Amino acid sequence: MSHKPLKVHTRATKAAEKATRVFVALGANLENPEQQLDNAVTAIKSLGQDHHIKVSHYYRSRPMGDVKQPDYVNAVVSFSTTLSPIDLLDALQAIENGQGRVRDLRWGPRTLDLDILLYGELMVDLPRLTVPHYGMKQRSFVLIPLADIAADLVLPCNTKLQHLITIEMRAELIQI
Repeated sequence: MSHKPLKVHTRATKAAEKATRVFVALGANLENPEQQLDNAVTAIKSLGQDHHIKVSHYYRSRPMGDVKQPDYVNAVVSFSTTLSPIDLLDALQAIENGQGRVRDLRWGPRTLDLDILLYGELMVDLPRLTVPHYGMKQRSFVLIPLADIAADLVLPCNTKLQHLITIEMRAELIQI
């Protein structure tokens, strides 16, 4: 299987392109999950404008679905990038693969899962990518960390992030 190479930008190209603020969810529950997230944050910094990134607290959460597996460690990062949504997806999947991600089982255990939650105000509906992320409004392990770094965020659908977070959601997560 051939992989499309990641888009390479020169400094002149980056200066000419407008950077977009993106939010990416991180999750892991295999092979030292906290270290997996630390390594992912380090790798993601290279994707951001000026290597600046905001990182939420880490949270422990129960896995989704019926697959028996360890609890997850989750976080959300935010940064500005000049990568297109698909190029960003390719770059994030390369980070996942570099950290041993295997795509065998839906909602199964994993060394690293990186999901694009928001890409500016853009709405994307492609076979490989849906933005805003299709399940983000119902997932405490996304909303709570997202609120850590963007408490006043308004989603592209004009919903305030704070209106989505319930007391029950806050009780589901354990901050690490």
